[in-house]
Amino acid sequence: MTTPIRFIALEGIDGSGTTTQTARLGAHLRAQGYVVTQTAEPSKGPIGQRCREALSMQPPLDDGVLALLFAADRLDHLARCINPALDAGHVVLCDRYLLSSLAYQGLSLPQGWLAGINGRIRSPDVTLLLEVPVDTAQQRVTARGGTQEQFDAIELQRRISQNYQALAQAQSPLTGPIRCLDGEGSQEEVAQRIIQTIDGLMTRSPAAKL
Repeated sequence: MTTPIRFIALEGIDGSGTTTQTARLGAHLRAQGYVVTQTAEPSKGPIGQRCREALSMQPPLDDGVLALLFAADRLDHLARCINPALDAGHVVLCDRYLLSSLAYQGLSLPQGWLAGINGRIRSPDVTLLLEVPVDTAQQRVTARGGTQEQFDAIELQRRISQNYQALAQAQSPLTGPIRCLDGEGSQEEVAQRIIQTIDGLMTRSPAAKL
């Protein structure tokens, strides 16, 4: 029996549109009759708040300490939000998850170590990786403004984009299946690509509607 698609993560470099598209996909699925829980990482829990603070901290935290903080937040996020929602039959949409840690912290830390500290997590049923040229994504980040964070430099974003591509090719069981989607174009165009992909997956392995 095919496992229902109920835990979906959206990923990409800064400016790829994961937050906007998570909201759009949530609205679409609700219109189809699904009960949807939308969430994000860093989470809104106590450890997630520390993660957000750490991203703009000067001097920055040690890379290993930051990775451990994100792994701890992920376990707390699962216990507080994701697992209870899945147990209740919801579709869970997560704006960033494990793949972000592997792509971002993987700039300076071994992938095997990062996988090890995240070894107890629940893998998504599918991860959608929004592919956007780094220059385009950087223009979006600049346009929206906000506080400069640790990984915002364009040189780092180029390396993070390369990490994402390598991880998508590797298709590790820990990350779950990764689908790469074109993230360029209008918000509506990107949303339609995502909706078509998820609707196709839901048709083959539907989640329960409540």
